[in-house]
Amino acid sequence: MWAYVTAQQFAKVSRATAFILAGIMSAAPSLLQGQCQPVAGASEARPPEPHNTAPGKPPAGKPDAGSPEFYDEPKFNVAGVTDTTNLGGHGSSAVQRSTETLTKEAISLKQESPTDSQAGSLNADREKSLRASLEHDPGNAALHHSLADTEEKLGNPLEAVRQYQRAAELDPSESNLFDWGAELLVHHAPEPAMEVFAKGNRMFPHSSRMLIALGVAWQAQGANDRALRCLFDASDLNPSDPTPYLFLGKMQNAEMFTQPASWKKWSGSPSFSENPLANYYYAVALWKRANDSADAPTAAQIESLLSKAIHLNPKLDVAYLQLGILYGAGGNFPKAIAAYQKARDVSPELEEPHYRLADAYRRVGEKTKAEHELQLFKELTKKKSEEAERERHEIQQFVFALRDQIPAAQQQPEHQ
Repeated sequence: MWAYVTAQQFAKVSRATAFILAGIMSAAPSLLQGQCQPVAGASEARPPEPHNTAPGKPPAGKPDAGSPEFYDEPKFNVAGVTDTTNLGGHGSSAVQRSTETLTKEAISLKQESPTDSQAGSLNADREKSLRASLEHDPGNAALHHSLADTEEKLGNPLEAVRQYQRAAELDPSESNLFDWGAELLVHHAPEPAMEVFAKGNRMFPHSSRMLIALGVAWQAQGANDRALRCLFDASDLNPSDPTPYLFLGKMQNAEMFTQPASWKKWSGSPSFSENPLANYYYAVALWKRANDSADAPTAAQIESLLSKAIHLNPKLDVAYLQLGILYGAGGNFPKAIAAYQKARDVSPELEEPHYRLADAYRRVGEKTKAEHELQLFKELTKKKSEEAERERHEIQQFVFALRDQIPAAQQQPEHQ
């Protein structure tokens, strides 16, 4: 049967699982081959056809017999949209913010389409034009895709996702499948997005962005081990491509554990040595592996990586911040304060340098400065939380139905 569920009802994978998996990956990576892909299960059974379908005719919204399709039928149905007032999410608010950041980064992998450059005031006219064209050529996947782009810009995500789906059914190209999955992902439907990206990965096994997006969909559901496996698989496609590793680094900020050995494999490539974020994320991986208490050789390596990152990008605020954390852990508070000040000066709106500065000032007896930085931290944290909340409300959440599941939450979607 079908059940209304949202992205918040999926099982969580504990942090300990990620640690265990990372160790297994280091010792025997071959044991994890294929773990990026979802395991086929009972949900693959086809749902009953709608009762209002006339005999001999395809159900509404389904291609005629013989038309090319994504596959027989998706195992989900986007039933409507709702607001994100009670979005919630797995883990802490920091994890949720990191998940939202990862989603935005994954969406940025979309290739720009002609409609992306259309001015907002022209979208309504463009919608009418596209619909008129589709009346004469309903099987044109490119027209459906263009209409999907336009509907998303007009604030009609439900219609947009249906048009992306139709485009992918008519022409299951890598770009059409990716854009369909991306639309699902951005509107907080990671499990349907995962199904699309998984199919896209099977059809286009050399598409790095499909694997990356699949990893982000796994991570959005709390399945950190599978998210890591997808990104490692993506990095294996082209070891010189920094993109998968940069996503791995961002996942570290979501309290995921990244195996430093995987970074070490890539560290000798030219794309690594000249990439400031790559050096920074490798340093963070080493720091987390050391459980925030590195021995002298590891600390020296971390400092070298962070210094290289800052040399490559003097405006890399997070590198100064991590350098301050390293110095502070070693008890060198004057150097820690200098690094935190640099991070603060580069990005005054970044909250953590103020918090770290407050703690460092307190430790050296600078009480007034500590109180000032702590107050700034509180003000910035409140401001960022309010901004994030406003942004969440601007993105409507898909309400979708999954096949063969017991009803978990009966929601009344706002149909468009």
